Amino acid sequence: QVQLVESGGGSVQAGGSLRLSCVASGYTSRSYCMGWFRQAPGKEREGVATIDTDGSTRYADSVKGRFTISQDSAKNTLYLQMASLKPEDTAQYYCAARTLDCSGGLNPLRYYYGMTYWGKGTLVTISS
Repeated sequence: QVQLVESGGGSVQAGGSLRLSCVASGYTSRSYCMGWFRQAPGKEREGVATIDTDGSTRYADSVKGRFTISQDSAKNTLYLQMASLKPEDTAQYYCAARTLDCSGGLNPLRYYYGMTYWGKGTLVTISS
C-alpha cells in the first residue's frame, strides 16, 4: 500500500523560505507522476508542481521562479523548495502520486483529482 508522509511545514514571514519533504513507501511502479498540491481555507485544492519519472517538471504560474520540485530516488523522497514566500502561499500542502506519467491523462496541475495517492498534508503559514 502506497503511503505518502509530508513534513517541513511551518510559519514564516513573507520573503522567507521553507522546504517541504514527502517520504513515499510501498510504491513499486517504475513509472510515476508525483506532485505538490495546496488548499487554502475556503478555496479549491490546486496543483503547485509536478515531476515525472524522467525528472521533467511543471509548475503553476503562481509559483514559477519561486518554488522548485525535486526528488531523491535513493531516499524515496520528494521535495518542494519554496522561496520568496507570500501570504497568498498560505495553505495546507499535500504530496500526491499516480502511476501514469504527468504528461498522460489529466494534467494534474489543472485537475488535482487525477492523482491517485495522497498524503495528509503539512500546513504552511506566511505572515506579512
